[in-house]
Amino acid sequence: MAAEGAQAMIREAMSLLQRGDARGAMAQLDLALQRFPADADLRLNRAMVLRAAGKLPAALIELDAALAIDPYFFLALLSKGAVLERMKQRGAAALVYRDAIKIAPAPEALPPALQTPLAHARTVVEDDARQLAEFLQQHTAELRGSHAGENLGRFDESLQILAGRKRVYHAEPVQLHVAQLPAIPFFDRSHFPWLPQLEAATDMIREELLALMDAGMPGFAPYISYPPGAPLNQWAELNNNREWSSFWLWKDGARQEEAIARCPRTAALLATLPMADQEGFAPTALFSALAPHTRIPPHTGSTNARLLVHLPLILPGPAGFRVGNTERAWRMGEAWCFDDSIEHEAWNGADQTRVILIFDIWNPLLSQAERELLSALMRARKTWYGSTGA
Repeated sequence: MAAEGAQAMIREAMSLLQRGDARGAMAQLDLALQRFPADADLRLNRAMVLRAAGKLPAALIELDAALAIDPYFFLALLSKGAVLERMKQRGAAALVYRDAIKIAPAPEALPPALQTPLAHARTVVEDDARQLAEFLQQHTAELRGSHAGENLGRFDESLQILAGRKRVYHAEPVQLHVAQLPAIPFFDRSHFPWLPQLEAATDMIREELLALMDAGMPGFAPYISYPPGAPLNQWAELNNNREWSSFWLWKDGARQEEAIARCPRTAALLATLPMADQEGFAPTALFSALAPHTRIPPHTGSTNARLLVHLPLILPGPAGFRVGNTERAWRMGEAWCFDDSIEHEAWNGADQTRVILIFDIWNPLLSQAERELLSALMRARKTWYGSTGA
């Protein structure tokens, strides 16, 4: 009942304000505040009247009072940012707008009247982040230059995160999370002395792949294949869709004998490499084909206990790949190893199909004891859930 009484008095005050009676509107709100001192809406509307009168410092005091009552008051945060902006405090406004954006209603729940102010807030935040990043770069440029030749990618990404231009990505595996492993998007090649051996075999692997493609890609099937009734989320467009298809040589630790018979030299090479060996789960090895102008949406893999290796085989044009904040383009003859438990996505902007070889290896930061125990852990979990496939 108290809230209804306060709202009725607010409506009366706003009616007076619309009729040009700002003094009467404030008097009505003053009276309401005496009756309902803990109503954040009253403080917000008092701020609106003061702001309309150009009394910006006083409006700011009212908005802070509203936020003291409700720190998650979206309208008060949005209004405070606008007042600070009018007071030429653009940096402070950006910080407040940043908080408002975090708690903004979902687009479908946002009132039309707030769409433009929220879009403006996003623009202010983006501009501030860009300018701050430039400022930080300028103020660290000399010191950074004194360390020429060192790998400073981690510092550069940290600067962009601090400025608000990039976000923090963590390992978010959908199945097994190994605690205390660092979230490294792409691992340094020094961990994998066998990579040159793989890369040197690119032409041989590609030859077996091309034979498959010339035969009409027998054995290729949609990579995403959920049964009816399963939640699809970001996979709705690609589910049971051959625009992203795969040809499995090993799947969940099992050799795919028919496929291996078609690509014997590729399989023989892979057998010499340190693929993950996790009974019932790994190794996994496949050709992954992405149709022209197709995008694989952001997603995460099953576990950070493993890394995935990519070797490009057919690159008909522009194609890219992102893991966390790091974006790379494939180059023929070059492989990379990445943690697929970090959000990643891929796209093929070419007019022809892009194909890569994918297989999994153990995360090199795991000890042999951890690898054996994690394998036993997953086998035990599978036994617990039985035939459910969980």
